[in-house]
Amino acid sequence: MRVAVVDVGANTLRLLVAETDARGGFVPIREERRRTGLGEDVERRGRLTREKIERSGEAARKEVRRARKLGAMRIEVVVTSPWRSAENGRELIAALEQATGLRVQPLSEEDEAEHGFVGALSRTQVDAVPVAVCDVGGGSTQIAVGTASAPSWLRSVPLGSLRLTERCLVSDPPTRLELATARTEVAAAFSELTPPLPAVALATGGTARALRRHGLRRLGEDALESAIEELTALSIVARAKRAKVDLERARTLPAGAIILAELQRVLQVPLGVADGGVREGVCTRLLEAEAATA
Repeated sequence: MRVAVVDVGANTLRLLVAETDARGGFVPIREERRRTGLGEDVERRGRLTREKIERSGEAARKEVRRARKLGAMRIEVVVTSPWRSAENGRELIAALEQATGLRVQPLSEEDEAEHGFVGALSRTQVDAVPVAVCDVGGGSTQIAVGTASAPSWLRSVPLGSLRLTERCLVSDPPTRLELATARTEVAAAFSELTPPLPAVALATGGTARALRRHGLRRLGEDALESAIEELTALSIVARAKRAKVDLERARTLPAGAIILAELQRVLQVPLGVADGGVREGVCTRLLEAEAATA
């Protein structure tokens, strides 16, 4: 069976089309990514502009059409932080439903953390428990701790790489004062987190994968601080070339790395990099539901 997930986040809209395999899991068939910039509106205005809402609806319509052409029998559209953070988040959901003809699932903070946990472990083997999964998005960061089968501790912090960039890292490259302000902001945002300390920790999301492409397989304190120092010394254009990412990812990469460094300090173990995330978690749950009704 072939299924698809369209994930509308603060920075981007992403598509995953996957097919079930013989072991009850799935194999990715197609992945697509479109920039929406919804989080920029939320941070600057507190609400989404009509232009961004319509652009996101059109992008979702195109990806749903692509999924159908690829043979997806079930398609799930989910929305993460934009609907929670914007005053008019419900308008985004209505526009997405009108554009796609599908019922949209708005994810709560806990839903997003759980799906990120399930998705990360669906694509990454771990050899010890408890395991923590950290998902740094554009508008928020999710942390989940649990066994290999399910999380038992979930938290969401309304601070992600795009939001931190918009608030603090406005110069190109960022100044020392901006970097110090960003670190203070992150430390304050995560100061009340008291997760169970894990044996293994994984990071998922665009920042973690970009750092892996940059050569960091394990995100320990020294490696992260070295990466932050290197990346923040470069302009956005030079950073994009060095890290082999697009300009928008290059712009938010330092903020994401600062958040990951704080998470690593909170969890007290190096972070591995997971391939799966929210989309894969939604896909896993979708296939489980299909199997239960078969």
